[in-house]
Amino acid sequence: MSGTSSPSPRPGTRRIWSSALGLVAAAALAIGVNMLVDRVAPRARVDLTQQHLYTLSDGTKSVLRGLQDPVTLRLFYSRRLGAAVPAYGSYAERVRAMLEEYVAVSGGKIQLEVLDPEPFSETEDRALAFGMQGVPVDQSGEQIYFGLAGSNLLDDERSIPFFQPDRERFLEFDLTRLVYELSNPRRPVVGVMSTLPLNGDPRMMMMMRGGPAPQPFAVMQTLRQFYAVQDVPLDTQRIPDDVQVLMVVHPQNLSDATQYAIDQFVMRGGKLMVFVDPYSEGQASRPGPGGRPPTDTASQLNRLLNAWGVDAPSEAVVLDLRGAWRVRANPTDRVQAVDYLAWFNLQGDSINSSEVATAQLNQVTVASAGHLRRRDGATVEFVPLLQSSERSMLANVERVRENPDPARILAEFRPENLHRTIAARVRGELNSAFPDGPPPPPEGSERPADFPAHRAHSDGAANLVVFADADLLEDRFWVRTQDFFGQQVATPFSDNGSLVANIVDTFAGGDALISLRSRGESIRPFTVVDDIRRDADARFRQTERELTERLQQTERRLRELRQGQGGERGQGAAVITPEQRAEIDAARAQILQTRQQLRAVQLDLRRDIERTEVWLRVVNIAAVPLLLAFFAIGLGIARSRRRSAARS
Repeated sequence: MSGTSSPSPRPGTRRIWSSALGLVAAAALAIGVNMLVDRVAPRARVDLTQQHLYTLSDGTKSVLRGLQDPVTLRLFYSRRLGAAVPAYGSYAERVRAMLEEYVAVSGGKIQLEVLDPEPFSETEDRALAFGMQGVPVDQSGEQIYFGLAGSNLLDDERSIPFFQPDRERFLEFDLTRLVYELSNPRRPVVGVMSTLPLNGDPRMMMMMRGGPAPQPFAVMQTLRQFYAVQDVPLDTQRIPDDVQVLMVVHPQNLSDATQYAIDQFVMRGGKLMVFVDPYSEGQASRPGPGGRPPTDTASQLNRLLNAWGVDAPSEAVVLDLRGAWRVRANPTDRVQAVDYLAWFNLQGDSINSSEVATAQLNQVTVASAGHLRRRDGATVEFVPLLQSSERSMLANVERVRENPDPARILAEFRPENLHRTIAARVRGELNSAFPDGPPPPPEGSERPADFPAHRAHSDGAANLVVFADADLLEDRFWVRTQDFFGQQVATPFSDNGSLVANIVDTFAGGDALISLRSRGESIRPFTVVDDIRRDADARFRQTERELTERLQQTERRLRELRQGQGGERGQGAAVITPEQRAEIDAARAQILQTRQQLRAVQLDLRRDIERTEVWLRVVNIAAVPLLLAFFAIGLGIARSRRRSAARS
């Protein structure tokens, strides 16, 4: 009996169909997983950035979940802006996505409206009424908008007139601040006592005769956004009862009566921030009452601080090689820029990451700062907040006064391998600095009628923060202000303002905003390259200093020889002996050798930096493709082995 049988598929065809079915199954599984995740956890995501740039902070979540009354947010965004400038379009998507996250976390307490204010529309009128800033996008003069307005049930309003991409790092802070202000109408009172023009200088306004008025310090504008700031006179005899936090900035020549008022404020449980300074760069750059800057710009509060267990020496400043600012060198110098060690940025381990007020900070800038230490035998808790790096040293304050020489300071720099405390938190039970009671009132004045009874000890554990630098409040050391179509926009490059506001937050009892004041940046500096450059630059300056001294010594010796000193005279003319000629030749040879060493240091500097940059580029460019290639090769080898094992 004969018959026919259907041919069986070839092994190659079976593998093709199996692969195709596997791809279809994988695609179906991926779609199903995405649909399931979108339904079960629509906002789930994984933030793999080192500083969690795309994750809402705990402070934001605390503010949003603690809302008692509804808050309405209106995002005014002109779509034409995104079409004309794509960078703004992508930034608008980021803002909108974050606002939607706010709505979700708030549990419905926040209501979001997204509006497109077209020209000559009612929506544009509403945008203008809320204070939104219109910006021309082309020559036609048509205005576009990209801002946020918020309101609460009491019709209180807060707004961000125009979102600046330069402030993307502070986007979450700006949004949460707006919500926080609408949900907390009552603000803590912060008293400010200062010899610096924190609120602008009226004398400068008079001297400018009708020019633009001097603006308050940016740190004051930051504080006024959250707190009721109250000026306290420098001759006060009593700190008002409603002041919860007192800032004493650059105290100079305070009377005993005023110091007693500060002392009793702390004894009653008030929170104190003190900014002393061995040399105030800000005060030295401003004209005094006579039109010229004062000669003495130091400040101290030693009577109080010493009694409370803190030493703040005023005769020395801290120099730090790590983070030193690059400044213009002397015109006669060979190098265009040089590290000025008295002005430096504090980063990394210089900022206490275990303290809530400083944990989220990336950088703080100080200038001609002093140092702090706990007094011997003091029992108070002394916690450093800001410290110099180990590559620092102390120098006499005279080195930074009146036209300091950055190149000379760098050449004579010798690191002491010690951390110097620049700011510290002090906590503990304190004794009054006036154990015998209040001092007599100043001549010609009387004590106020509500003068409180003397307290010899603090009411429980006292809290204060001491800074050995007042210049960290100066705008030029932490913020850049630019004019944007008639509006002043401040963009911080250091976290000085956030630091002050964070401390006030902790003192005022509300630390919900601290975790979001300063978020990380996506742009990160090449710290390895910077360290190599700074080390080599320091070696170069030291060698250059030695060269200069040797040249001066040789020139003096040559003048002596030509004048006949130390040699034999012959008929009024100096005669150089063979020994002296040999000495001159040896000195010249030594100078030549030192110059060669100087050139070698410069060459090594360039080689180190170029070699490091090459390796960084290789790692950044080739690392990921190499890893993928190795993974693919390994996967291929594994599959080949499995197939071989299956066949056998």
